[in-house]
Parts: sequence; C-alpha cells; structure tokens
Amino acid sequence: MTIITEYPIWFSFFCILLGILYSFILYRKENKFNDINKWFVKLMAFARFFVITVLSFLLLSPLIKTITRQVEKPIIIIAQDNSESIKAGKDSSFIQKEYKQKIEKLANDLADKYDIRKYAFADKVKELSNFDSLNFNQKETDIASLFEELETRYSNRNVGAIILASDGLYNKGSHPLYASEKIKSAIYTVALGDTTIKKDIVLSKVEHNRLAYLGNQFPIEIIVNAKQLKGKTTILTVSKGNQNLFSQTININTDIFTITIPLLLDAKEVGLQHYKVGLSTLSEEVSFTNNYKDIFIDVLDARQKIVILSEAPHPDVAAIKQSIESNQNYEVESYSWEGLNKSLKKYNLIIMHSLPNSKNNASKITQEIIENNIPVWLISGGNGVFKNGFSFSQSPKTNEVEAVLEQSFPLFTISDELRKAIEDFPAVTSPYNTTQNSSANSNVLLYQRIGIVDTKTSLMQFYNQGENKIAVFSGEGIWRWRLQDYALHTSHKLFDEFISKTIQYLSVKVDKSFFRLKTKNTFLENENIEIEAELYNESYELINEPEINLTIVNDAGKKFSFTFTKTINAYRLNAGNFPIGNYKYQAQVKLADKVYSQNGSFSVLPIQVELINTTADHQLLYSIAKKHNGEMIYPNEIESLVDRLSKREDVKSVSYSEKKLNDLINLKWIFFMILVLITIEWLMRKRNGAY
Repeated sequence: MTIITEYPIWFSFFCILLGILYSFILYRKENKFNDINKWFVKLMAFARFFVITVLSFLLLSPLIKTITRQVEKPIIIIAQDNSESIKAGKDSSFIQKEYKQKIEKLANDLADKYDIRKYAFADKVKELSNFDSLNFNQKETDIASLFEELETRYSNRNVGAIILASDGLYNKGSHPLYASEKIKSAIYTVALGDTTIKKDIVLSKVEHNRLAYLGNQFPIEIIVNAKQLKGKTTILTVSKGNQNLFSQTININTDIFTITIPLLLDAKEVGLQHYKVGLSTLSEEVSFTNNYKDIFIDVLDARQKIVILSEAPHPDVAAIKQSIESNQNYEVESYSWEGLNKSLKKYNLIIMHSLPNSKNNASKITQEIIENNIPVWLISGGNGVFKNGFSFSQSPKTNEVEAVLEQSFPLFTISDELRKAIEDFPAVTSPYNTTQNSSANSNVLLYQRIGIVDTKTSLMQFYNQGENKIAVFSGEGIWRWRLQDYALHTSHKLFDEFISKTIQYLSVKVDKSFFRLKTKNTFLENENIEIEAELYNESYELINEPEINLTIVNDAGKKFSFTFTKTINAYRLNAGNFPIGNYKYQAQVKLADKVYSQNGSFSVLPIQVELINTTADHQLLYSIAKKHNGEMIYPNEIESLVDRLSKREDVKSVSYSEKKLNDLINLKWIFFMILVLITIEWLMRKRNGAY
C-alpha cells in the first residue's frame, strides 16, 4: 500500500511547516499555562500540529494505492456420464459400486492440490456434491452440451484439466469432437463400457407418423439389426392390446445383419392408440430390453366433412370434388339437390353450384345453413347474381371473363406460383352485371377482366353474414383451370392450392370459448408436462384473476392436483415429470357465477435410445483426449491420474494482482482521529482558562 498525490510529494513539506507555524503561534507563550504540566502543553501543541498538517495534506488530494494478490488453484473438472448405457454391459455391478468409490476417491485425492468441480451429464448437465448420487438411469446422452456448459461457466478461468468419464456413446446433440473445439484445457478420458461386439438383436428404429385419420391406413417402417447371430431366426410382431396385428419371421443370414420392414396398419379407433413392436428373444443375447418398442399414434376423426350440392351434374363439381379428395384432411360428398335426404348439421362446409336459382330457391337448404351457421361457398353457374347472402337474381346475358388477383387480399396467403398462374387461367362464363357487386364489408379475391379491361366487378369474394362465412364465385367453367394447370405444369398442384386455401378458410371454426387450454398430446418420459391456459371475460378480454385448478388422473385412477401459475395476462402450469402411461386431465375455473371446464388426455412415452447400441466407442474418447493434449485411460488406471496431473507443467496455480486507488479523505478513521484530537485539545484549553 502506498500514498500518492495529484501534486508533487514535496508539497507535503509545506503542510508540515504550516502545522509547526500554527502550533508555535498558538502555544508560544507558556505563561498562559503556568498551572499545567509542560508535557500537557507540548501534547496539546502536537495535537494542533498534527491536525493542521493532516488537514492541509488532504488538500493535496492524496490517494491510497493498494495492490492485492490472490492465488487461484487449478480447477480440475470431473464429468461423469450418468446415462443408462453405462451400466448396460457385463461390468454393471462394478460400475454401480466399486467404480463410484474409485471416482470419489480420485476427487478427494486431488482436492488437496486442486479446486475440484464434479458434474454428471446425460441429456442435461448437473453439478454434484459427490458421486454417490449417480444412478445411471438417464435416457439420453448429449456430450456436446457438457462442453458448451463448461465453456460458458469456466471461460477465462484457470481450468487445469477436464476428466471425462464415459463410454463414448451419444444420441443427442452435435458431434462431441467438434463441440469440444472451444475447450482450451487438457482433457483426460476414462473409457467405460465394453467395445466387444456382443450377440444381440436390436429393434433399432420404428418410423411412424404421429397422427392418423380414422378409417385410413398409416405406414410403419421397422429397422432390425442383429450382431453375431448368423443362422438364427427371430419373429417380429406388432400388437395392440391382446390383438396381434402383424407377424413375420426374420432369418439372420450374416454376422452384421440389417433389415427394413415396411407395413400398413388400419386406424380403426379414435384416440391415442398404443402399439407394441417386439422381436422374439434368443438366449445368447446380451440384452432383451432393446427387443421391444412402444409407439403411440393419435387417431383423429377430425377430417372436415364437405358436401357439394348442385342442380345437375357439372364438370365444375367434378373438378372441385377431385381437388378436395386429394387432401386426406377432407371428406367430400356430392348430391343433386333432389337426391339430398339428410341433415346438413354434420358438415363443416356446403358448396352450392347453381343453387339457388330462378327456378329453385332451395329455401329448405338455405334455411338449415343459416340456422346452424354452416359456412357456404356459392357458385353462380353463370346464370345469376348473388346479392346480400342467398338473394338471387337472374341475368339474361353472360360475359367471358378472366380472373384478376387482388394483390392486397387479407384473409389468406397464396404462393407466388399460383399468383402468376391465375393470370394465365382460361376465361370463365360470368353473369353480365353493370354494377359493382362487392359490398363494403366483403373481401374480394378475384376481379373480372373483360377483354383487355380490368373491372372492379368481383369474380370471387368473401364476406360474413352474422356468424356465417360465405364465399361467392360468380361464374362457371372453373374446370378449365384444372386442365390448364395440368397442361402447363403436368400436375394439379396450383389448382388444388386454390381450392384448398378457399376450403380451409371457410371450414375452420373460430374458437370463441371463454376458457381454453393449450398443450401437447404426447410427452417423452424426461419432459415436463406443461399446459397453458387462457380465460376471457364476456367482452373477450384476456383476464387471469380467478384461480384455475387442474386434476390429472392416471390409468390406475390416482389423482394429482395442481394450480396454474398466473402470467402477465394468462396462466401456465409445469406439472413436472410423469411415469410412462396414459393420463386424463380436467381443468376448472369459476368466473363470476359460471364454472368453465376443459378435459383432455396425454400420454408419456418411453425413451429407449440408450439401449439400442451398447458397444462402447473408445475411439471417440481417444480422439477427444489426443486433440486436447490429454490421455485416454481405463477404470483400473484411474488412480494414476493424480500423478499424471502433478507432472504437467501447465496445470499450476495462477496469481492475480488487483490494483485499487482510493481517496485518502474517504477513510472514516482519519475523520474520527482528527475529531478526537481537536475535542481533547479544546477541553484541556477550556479547563485551564485558555480560549
């Protein structure tokens, strides 16, 4: 610690002179203090000298410069793989007992000389207090995330070395060798597991869609691997409950065997369906766990039901129906209006071609549409004009018109290819109309071009009538568009897009419920169950004052109760992890005098990737160690790491120096010292009659 000033240090000589001069003038006449011992007079004179000298020295703005030195031990990071594959081999007993003691002893032996940090990693990285808490039951391995976490936590720190204990197998994240590039310290790897190719049949992958639709077939692709089992056979089965859906005998004809088996299954029941895929076991196998997989497929009966009603058969009807049928999300039927003898309530969209017209007002059909708020697409058929909903007027004349796209159409987007194609679509026959038939509350998609003149008369427009969505196409001959699309592009892709976008907008129902839940249908076993909720008042404003309670019920009937957490204007719940299985839930909230509830279900799926491959990858561990100037060792050599690290010259303590400058005047003890000296001097002077 040193004292420096903003002025030359020799200025302090004048501070001393000022203190001497002031003290001499004040105490030069000793006859004032004849009754006081001379030592007391000298003591008061010194106090005055000291105070004046210090005060004048503080005027020089002195600073205290302090330099502190701190020694940081080298940090040794021990990171242990905590995934299932670690204990899958023949040495599982050693791993779960003796090995944990060895790694803990290593940490204790290194702790005298180094700063030890302990971590466990699998799908996530977790800091440990000791290695006894390792359970080797994590479902995925992400070695790359370990390196990223260590780089974030220990960047610019004195990390001497990283000890990575793993079998080298990873099934999540990027390649560990490339992910370790930012690590600057040495890496020692402890090679766990067995590199011997063991006899095993593995159901390595089952590819499938997450969703299927009722009544359809859905594909499954099964990949089977076998090692060192040439000449053996196994039986592949796919079952649902007690019902066997598929069976095939597989003959293994090579030591390293792979086969891919595609199959189709029928979606016969609505809901989340549980299928089991399995391979019959052989006594020679090292593990039976990887012979089975569970898959879950959500079967929906959510296809939009569409009906096309027409006065008579027409190529427009056939073109539209074929386009709709190309999308498996829609189920379409077509009837003549005379042949319709069923209710329209079950349909999500009604397409009416040439109905109503001057001869048939189709009043029964239109009345049912209005009463049930069913979206409708009206196609005039070239002989009439629709105004104000289903009101129809006959037009004696027609025009051949081409379509002109409204570039700022807001209801849905269409591709650039379709925008360009619309300009080339052939003309359609449209009723002659000298007025603009697009109302103020409508959105026009297509205008009419007559000859070379672009008009503001709509060819196709959308509007709402109450809660009903209505589209009107004022013409016939749309079938030509489908043929033109195929002639130019050898497909119906663009015409299908036009029809699909129209159908999708009209058929989608707006959710106007006051209480809504948002969550997934399936979760992996290491995922948290997260649910979001929204609550609206009568004005459809988001609110979150009332509490929302949720009850989850498992297959055994056991109930788990939760309360949602309030966010800014909604709700959120993190229910944590749940065991593998199927669950139902019910959420309830009371708003004013009304109780709202929402029900649903979800499934927790197993993760089985850790046991697909149990042959350790020591080559990866060797490459990581070599790249980072370290070594790969085996578990029986783990004690040697103490000597190996002590011999490294780059693993040493680091001394850090820190320089600080503080104003001397900010030291409180100087203030109190001056105050005490002045007070004592003043009291002594007053006591002896001086002033």
